[in-house]
Amino acid sequence: MDRKNFLATFTPIAIAAPVLKTGLFIPGDTPLIPHPPYLKKGDLIGITCPSGHISLQECNAAIKKMEEWGFEVCIGNSVGATDFTFAGTDEERAKDFQYMIDEPSIKAIMLGRGGYGAVRMIDKIDFKKFAKNPKWVIGFSDATVFHLHINHHFNIATIHSKMCNSFPDDFTTATPQQIASIESIKQSLVGTKMQYSVPANLNNRKGSAKGKLIGGNLSVIQQLCGSNSELISDGKILFIEDVGEYLYKIDGMMWNLKRSGKLKNLKGLIVGQFRIKPDDAGDEFGRSLYEIVLEVVKEYDYPVCFDFPVGHVKENYALKCSMPHQLLVNDQGATLTELNHL
Repeated sequence: MDRKNFLATFTPIAIAAPVLKTGLFIPGDTPLIPHPPYLKKGDLIGITCPSGHISLQECNAAIKKMEEWGFEVCIGNSVGATDFTFAGTDEERAKDFQYMIDEPSIKAIMLGRGGYGAVRMIDKIDFKKFAKNPKWVIGFSDATVFHLHINHHFNIATIHSKMCNSFPDDFTTATPQQIASIESIKQSLVGTKMQYSVPANLNNRKGSAKGKLIGGNLSVIQQLCGSNSELISDGKILFIEDVGEYLYKIDGMMWNLKRSGKLKNLKGLIVGQFRIKPDDAGDEFGRSLYEIVLEVVKEYDYPVCFDFPVGHVKENYALKCSMPHQLLVNDQGATLTELNHL
């Protein structure tokens, strides 16, 4: 149906590949938190670009893989469109996204890429049909706008994961962990209960917590603060990641989360992968990412996990936002487990 990377080195010493355990969703075992219907073979996945532009050719690897999974693919009009850095004008991108969430035959929506632009068009979207007949929205980075907006207003699950530009052209050259992270998208879409286990980090803070999972790109979370798409964090497990920011910028964003009360009533905090800009010579910030985070949460007692495989890295595993999870951090490492209910 046709209507018209970042790939960083993932250091195995810092964090080994997560152990992915699966258990297929059993009909009738419905979580208490709303989620779109899980997909079956033959279902249609739409590709749209509400942010930066991407060509159809750059989407081909993702299209081929989703077809191998047994799904059909609908290419949105924003794929291949350009308006400087954007995939068309705000109006064009909004119109394409609106079509994707309104079209009944489309059961999931994968974003072509991140970049920037979703915040410019989110208020143009009418979510009435989506609220009645939700579908999976898939992506990360700038897609954080949709994860937070949908959670804020509807408490409906979305999938934080790789997008089309993150699929390798040649899977024979991909690492097993990279392939597993891509396969985690399919597993999430078909209803597999997800569980990730990662090795211990000396900076972790031990503990156990249960809560709905929410989060995404730290810069975008701050971008939405004070808007009708802002993060609702009370009682939740928050995960964060970022790319291309100085340490002092990250420090400022974490203090903003603290001062706005977003860290106070968390159940747990997961710190994913950060690609940090080096300090300018002679103007070093003097604090590590670990120190920045632990300083702003020192008065709280929830578990904190560092170096989780989520973010702008090859091994960016799928996470179901707004679904109930348990975070367990102990001497052996950290485990994040999807639950049926809280």
